[in-house]
Amino acid sequence: MPDPALPDIEDFRSNARAWLERNAEPLSEASHTNDDGSAVWGQGSDNVAVFHNLTEQQEAERLEATRAWQQKKFDAGYAMLNWSPALGGRGLPNSYLRAYNGEEARFHVPSAGELPPTSMGLIAPTIAAYGTEKQQLHFVKPLMRMDILGCQLFSEPSAGSDLASVTTRATLDGDEWILNGQKVWTSGARFAQWGLAIARHDADVPKHKGLTAFLVPFDADGVEVRPIKQMSGGSNFNEVFMTDARISDALRLGPVGEGWRVAITCLGFERDHSGGGGGGHAGGGYRQIQALAQHLERGDDPVIRQMLARLYTDYKVAQYTNRRAAARLKAGQTPGPEGSLGKLMWTANMASVSDAVSLLLGPRLVADTGEWGTFAWGEHVLGAPGYRIAGGSDEIQRNIVGERVLGLPAEPRVDKDISFADAQRNARIGHSG
Repeated sequence: MPDPALPDIEDFRSNARAWLERNAEPLSEASHTNDDGSAVWGQGSDNVAVFHNLTEQQEAERLEATRAWQQKKFDAGYAMLNWSPALGGRGLPNSYLRAYNGEEARFHVPSAGELPPTSMGLIAPTIAAYGTEKQQLHFVKPLMRMDILGCQLFSEPSAGSDLASVTTRATLDGDEWILNGQKVWTSGARFAQWGLAIARHDADVPKHKGLTAFLVPFDADGVEVRPIKQMSGGSNFNEVFMTDARISDALRLGPVGEGWRVAITCLGFERDHSGGGGGGHAGGGYRQIQALAQHLERGDDPVIRQMLARLYTDYKVAQYTNRRAAARLKAGQTPGPEGSLGKLMWTANMASVSDAVSLLLGPRLVADTGEWGTFAWGEHVLGAPGYRIAGGSDEIQRNIVGERVLGLPAEPRVDKDISFADAQRNARIGHSG
């Protein structure tokens, strides 16, 4: 029986559709798709790049367009549908969010790469989970309205996929912390105002226990952002250096020593977020492959039909896994292992798309003849492997699934019960020996 305190969901859907019709361009006109959502061959852009190649001005322009849309959406009441009213949301069930997303999917809306979804989908909910009331009031709504942007400051050159081995140091000095260290592969840092950093405040305890989380303002003295030039030509990623950067204790997120829990929560949101888009996620998907097969008149080939069926099936399985994760959030639980499953499926699906397009195009994949929808796929094939390490490597995800889902014995961890300093010392001795 419907909850009388909630708006009728069909009325809600109708109102959302009417608002979108007044404020956005229908997708069928903007993206050249058929009524069933399939791609129309030869129309619109054939860009399926995983990592784009844009100038700084182009990056800034599309970010500003995305900001303008998000602010309009926020002010209309559609940006925080399932968030708590205490944090500025409407407190509606996830079914209303799905209803709105279903309507928005019919329209062209601006997007600007990984920074906005990181800021709104990872940083904001992590602050909501661990922030003080003052931090929540100061950060959550501005992040969700894109008045400010936040990114992750997790990975480091010496830590690899082992986040608990970060060496960025946080030293307490009165009511301030002094941060020293380097973060790397930071998506969108050039355009962010804040970063969520995990730093080591104590090296004399086991590595997972000596970590604390901080909200780092990028305009603070001692904080420097440097772009990393990629082979795609763009600079999606950045290095962030902190040299005697002073951060107020009021910007510490969560208790001292709870940085690992903060990080795991944020990574859980990331894996849920990375679990896959629809038929047209980053770099293209099964809909574009289906259009290509039809254009090449190979849709009746049994091998190609089997390949298309597999791509579609994998997409639907990933979609249902994401819904399981959403159900956990609806029940008030933090993200679980479904995020790792979704992340693994997403990267596997991207690899399958690469295999499929390589089979369909053959030499046309590597020869730029100017033919629409052919050579452009090379950017997908070259970029897709990068997502095997983005958001936690595939190996880390498999460990999570093996240990937390299947109940397999944990991998041996010789540094589990010794201090981080001793573990580092032992590692140096091992390398020198």
